Amino acid sequence: MCERVRVSLAGAVQGVGFRPFVYRLAQELGLKGWVMNSSTGLVLEIEGPVELVQRFLDRLDAERPPASVIFAREVSILSPAGFERFEILPSDPGVDKTAGVLPDLATCPLCIADITDPANRRFRYPFTNCTNCGPRFTILRDIPYDRPNTTMSAFAMCDRCQQEYSEPSNRRFHAQPNACPVCGPHIWIEPGHSKSEGSATDSCLRTVAEALRRGRIVAMKGIGGFQLLVDARNDEAVTRLRRLKHREEKPFALMMPSLNMVRFYCVVSPAEEQLLLSPAAPIVLLRPNGRPGISQQVARFSPFLGVMLPYSPLHHLLMQEFPYPVVATSGNQSDEPIAIDNQEARERLGAVADLFLMHDRPIARPCDDSVTRIQCGRQTVLRRARGYAPLPIPVSINLPHILAVGGHLKNAIAIAKGRQVFLSQHVGDLDTAEARAAFERAIEDLCRIYQFRPEYVACDLHPDYASTQWACSSGLPLIGVQHHQAHVAACAAENNLRGSYLGVAWDGTGLGTDGTIWGGEFFLVQGTTFTRIAHLRPFRLPGGETAVKEGWRCAAALLWEMHGSEGVAESPYKPFLCKMLTHSINTPITTSVGRLFDAVASLIGLAHRNYFEGQAAMQLEREIANLHTAETYPLPGGDWAPLVDAIQSDVRNGVAPSWIAARFHNALACWILEVAGQAGEKDVILSGGVFQNAYLVSRVRTLLEERGFRVHTHQCVPPNDGGIALGQALIAAGIQR
Repeated sequence: MCERVRVSLAGAVQGVGFRPFVYRLAQELGLKGWVMNSSTGLVLEIEGPVELVQRFLDRLDAERPPASVIFAREVSILSPAGFERFEILPSDPGVDKTAGVLPDLATCPLCIADITDPANRRFRYPFTNCTNCGPRFTILRDIPYDRPNTTMSAFAMCDRCQQEYSEPSNRRFHAQPNACPVCGPHIWIEPGHSKSEGSATDSCLRTVAEALRRGRIVAMKGIGGFQLLVDARNDEAVTRLRRLKHREEKPFALMMPSLNMVRFYCVVSPAEEQLLLSPAAPIVLLRPNGRPGISQQVARFSPFLGVMLPYSPLHHLLMQEFPYPVVATSGNQSDEPIAIDNQEARERLGAVADLFLMHDRPIARPCDDSVTRIQCGRQTVLRRARGYAPLPIPVSINLPHILAVGGHLKNAIAIAKGRQVFLSQHVGDLDTAEARAAFERAIEDLCRIYQFRPEYVACDLHPDYASTQWACSSGLPLIGVQHHQAHVAACAAENNLRGSYLGVAWDGTGLGTDGTIWGGEFFLVQGTTFTRIAHLRPFRLPGGETAVKEGWRCAAALLWEMHGSEGVAESPYKPFLCKMLTHSINTPITTSVGRLFDAVASLIGLAHRNYFEGQAAMQLEREIANLHTAETYPLPGGDWAPLVDAIQSDVRNGVAPSWIAARFHNALACWILEVAGQAGEKDVILSGGVFQNAYLVSRVRTLLEERGFRVHTHQCVPPNDGGIALGQALIAAGIQR
């Protein structure tokens, strides 16, 4: 008996070799029909004996390309059509574009073998790729993902590349960036070198390697933008890069040529190894093992080294010429977006870089390196960009067309469409005009790709956020979403959690519904209703925004609250704060756990300032790297006064900062357990920037799971403000349903 079946797949199924996989499977089983890309993913019809069609369907899921992501699958049984062959049809341009755009993928082992084989025609060619790897999101101009819709459209394939592209049995069949030294992009050096072709690539790479050996700064055009490279072993070179980039304290990322070298410098778990070697190839935060060799200027006061492996052929080839750790940081000045265009890089990075390694493949949009870490054996994405964006987040309800514009720091935007939320790549802090322009381009870009017309715009309640101001001026119906509720909703959506649960949202700042600055909140969530059931005892921020950067002000505020002016006068903090605090002059009220971290770091003399967001908290976490204790300070009902008293007593008695830091973290974990017991909900969500802290998450999870609670944390969406656009979209959808 003959049967015809139509299969529709929604998700990231374009650009991963799915059509050739379907073609080969149909040929093997002797089935007829067709397959094509569609605006929503991929559609195929298969016809033949019933038992063979069923075997096809079983293998379709079991053997699909590993880089593909399927969110929905629909199967319809139709009357036989009498197909004569199986073929790949031209893509359906469609109107309702919801196909998941695949992220940029790290170079696969087969392509690495190609560029290292002297007998291969792509030997040492820096733009080698196939359907298993290579650029996707950063070369895409439109969907469906076909070559005319990419920045490779300007490069006509030579006969040999065209043959590969057209042969279903070839792994480069319909690999849209397919190219070779004859017909594809090329690299060159500036200043002093013209465009390089063929073996001249070796000359370029040797020149860059020599520059790195001499302590020079190299600006290299990569997959999603320029990177600034220096020898990570050279103190003087790294210090000079910090000065020219205006990045005094924030850690730099490292690229190391091999996993063996990563193991030489860092403690690496099996889960961390797997993450380093994954197709996303993100930066992974690792504990250094103490071996000398890496400049202290790379990480500064961070307890971690942010390490990645080479993820493009150009990186692999450069690492062969310079097989040592290099700083590989974003090609920008501090607080500016990453440069992607050659002329833009010359203008913006000319005062920083000594040498430029250029290429002529256009970049459609900036996409920075993603940052991840392993917490409790699970991946947590801290910056979602290359390798992850813009994969959609599937949700369990149909959403109206909502544009969510995120927060002011670590900005990312999102569009909600059907049962998917498409989260953009990391945009960054919106403090500069250049960053705000990049934010607007990200909105325009995501909406254009998906032909998305928003019906509503969701934004933060804070009127001074650049994202909120844009939303207010957009002319769209506006839905304001409380910052910490958005954090919780994002984590719930990622974990497909509905119904009632306890949401814990801890971070640095976020405007509360009462007009104060929240950041230590507990919500009882029932459907779309958020009830604030607990929070940190409020205190003041002397100087407002200045106190965010100067933690000693937070410490002074706690002491003033406890002991009045006498408490502050006896401390190392300036007495002028007493007048501000006494008369409530520029001293907004906060419940922020992030600011409590700052205060504690200052009280024990560990850090009095934040030169970048979360610095003091990172230093507190570093102190307990190898310490295991259940000892804790009192924090009854979130009242920090007994905790501060105990810390001051320990400081006077000479207790080591590591023990104080551990007891402080444990106190926070015990407080969560206390509130969870009172709330009576078995599901507990942890969200907000504070929960980037691996020790705190581990301690909370242990305490709660021992008592039967289910703990839910972020994995694919950042716990920091990079994830709140997802929560904004979900809450706004609930309001409009």
